[in-house]
Amino acid sequence: MTAPHDPIALELFKNAIFSIADEMALTVFRTTYSGVLKDNMDYSTGFADAKGKLAAQGLTLPGHLGSVPTAMESIMRHFEGDMAPGDVFIMNDPFDGGMHLPDIFVIKPLFHEGERLAFACTVCHHIDVGGRVAGSNASDSTEIYAEGLRIAPMKLYDKGVLNKTIMTFIEKNVRLPVQLFGDLRAQLAACHIGEKQFAELVARHGPEETKFYLNEVIDYAERLTRAALAELPDGEWSFEDWIDDDGVDYGKPIRLFVTITKKAGHMVVDWTGTNPQVKGAINNTLSFTKAASYTGVRSVLPPGIPNNEGVFRAIEVICPPGTVGNGVLPAACAARGLTGFRMTDCMFGALAMMLPDRVKAAGDGGNTGISIGGYDAARKPFVYVDFTCGAWGARPFADGLDGNSHMFANMASHSIEVTEAEQPIQLLAYEFVPDKAGAGKYRGGVPFLRDYKFLEAEGMLQVRSDRRDHRPFGLYGGSPGGPSENYLNPDGENRLLQSKLTMTIKKGEIFRHVLAGAGGWGDPLERDPDAVLRDVRNELLSPANALAEYGVVIDLKAWKVDEAATAGRRADIAKARGWTEVPKVQWHDPVLLARAAE
Repeated sequence: MTAPHDPIALELFKNAIFSIADEMALTVFRTTYSGVLKDNMDYSTGFADAKGKLAAQGLTLPGHLGSVPTAMESIMRHFEGDMAPGDVFIMNDPFDGGMHLPDIFVIKPLFHEGERLAFACTVCHHIDVGGRVAGSNASDSTEIYAEGLRIAPMKLYDKGVLNKTIMTFIEKNVRLPVQLFGDLRAQLAACHIGEKQFAELVARHGPEETKFYLNEVIDYAERLTRAALAELPDGEWSFEDWIDDDGVDYGKPIRLFVTITKKAGHMVVDWTGTNPQVKGAINNTLSFTKAASYTGVRSVLPPGIPNNEGVFRAIEVICPPGTVGNGVLPAACAARGLTGFRMTDCMFGALAMMLPDRVKAAGDGGNTGISIGGYDAARKPFVYVDFTCGAWGARPFADGLDGNSHMFANMASHSIEVTEAEQPIQLLAYEFVPDKAGAGKYRGGVPFLRDYKFLEAEGMLQVRSDRRDHRPFGLYGGSPGGPSENYLNPDGENRLLQSKLTMTIKKGEIFRHVLAGAGGWGDPLERDPDAVLRDVRNELLSPANALAEYGVVIDLKAWKVDEAATAGRRADIAKARGWTEVPKVQWHDPVLLARAAE
C-alpha cells in the first residue's frame, strides 16, 4: 500500500477525484434536456467526503462555489444518521441549504461495504419549477411563495426505491415536466458515474487510505490558501457599489458595501452595511454571497489551489441576516443572480485597492436573464431561458475581454440555430456595440446586443438586467462602461423599457437587449494610439469618440493615426485638466500588439 504521506500519491489522488467531478459535469452536459443546461451550462458538480465537506468541484460555475457546502450542511443536519446505500437526496429550498428555486440539488451518498465514504453532488438550474411566471425567475415577485415549487431536503430514492409521491408533486407543479425529469435523470446519471469511478478509486487505495486522502486534499487546499494569503498585504479595504433598483421600487438604488480585512493567512469578507433585503426577487442567500466573495478572492490567488472546503476555512464571510446578501423568509430570491454577480464586482473594487496591479475594473454587471414563455395554439407550453453576459472590465495590463462570460458565471452562449429550431423565437441580431466600452489606458470589454423576435401569438417576457443608472466602474482613471438598454421593436416604435420587467409580448414583436460596457483601467490619454486605431477599424469605437475620449485623430482615408494632430489634441485635453504635460504613451504597446495578433 502507498504510504499516506507520499506527496506523489496525494497528487495522483487529488487529480483522480477532480477528474471524477469533471466527468460528472460532462455527464450532465451530454444527457441533459433543456437549453439552460446544455447550452448555457448553468450547473455544477462536486465531490464531498463522508462528513459532507467539499473535496473537489468540477470545472463548472464559480457561482456555485459556496452552494455545495451549504447544501451538504443541510443534508447532514437532517439525515446524517439516516443514510443507506441507494439513497438519493433532493432539495432546492433557499432557506434550508438551497440558493433559489430553479437550482435543484441531487446528492448521493457513496458507500463501501456498508460504510459511507463520500458524496456525489450535483446542482442544475432547471428551466421551470412553477410559480407565477414561466421560467420561475421573475425579478418582480415579492415573496418566495410566488416563485415556484419549494422542495425541502428529502429522499428522492430510499434504499434504491424511487419516491413516486415527490415525482408526482413535481410533475403537477411545473410547466415542462418532461424536460425537468430529463434534467433530473441527467443529475442522477452524473451521480451514478461519480459512484462508479469512486468505487474504482476505493478498490485501488482501500477505504482507510481513501478517507485519509480525501481529508488530506482538503487540508492541502487550506495550507496553499493560507500560504498564498500570507503573501498579500495586510490591512483593511472597503468598497461601495449600487444596484439600480429591485424591479419593484423603481429608481430606489440598493447599496452593496464590503470590507476586506486581511491578516497573515486569514481573510474576513464583511458585507455589513449592505442594503436591507428588498421587495423584489434579487435577494441573495448567504451561500451565494459566500460564492461571490470566494470568487473575488480566488481571482488574486495562484491558480493551482483546489476548489474545496480548505479554501473556505481561510476566508471568513460575514453578511447580516435580513440584508440583500442574506435574505430571510419570505424574501423573494429567484433573480438573485444579479446581486451575486454585482457582489463579485464589488469585491474587485475592494481588492483593487489592495492589489492595484492585479485586479480588473467592473464588467457588464453580471449575466442578464431573459425568459420568454407561454403556450402555443395547441396549449402546449414553451419556456425559453437565456443568461447572457460578455464584457470583462479592463485589466491593469490588458484590455477587458470581449464576448467572454463573466468570471462568476463561466457559462456558454445558446446556439442560435438550436434556439430557433426549438423555440418560437428568431434571433435577428447578435453583434458588438460600439462606443460602450469604458475608456482607459486599457479599455473595458465591448458589449453586444441581441434582438429576439417572438413568433407565437402571445407570451410572457421577463428580463433581469441592471447597470443603467450605476454604470460599471473604471479604475485608476479609467472611465465607466456605457449603460445597459432594453427596447421593444427597435426598428419601429423603439420603446425604451425598464431594466427589469415582466410584460406580455405579441407575435412579431422584437425585444432588444444591449449589455452594459465594461469599465476601463488607467488614463485614456495613456492609451497607445495604434490600439485606438485598431478599435476604430474594427467598428468597436467611432472616430468621434476616439477623438473625444482618447484625443486620437485618425486619417480615415489612409487609416493612419495623425501623430501631430493627436499630440496637439492630447496637449489641449491635458491643459484643460490643469496639467503641465501630457501623460507618457508607450506607442506600439507590446501587450496590445500581442493581443491583436491572437
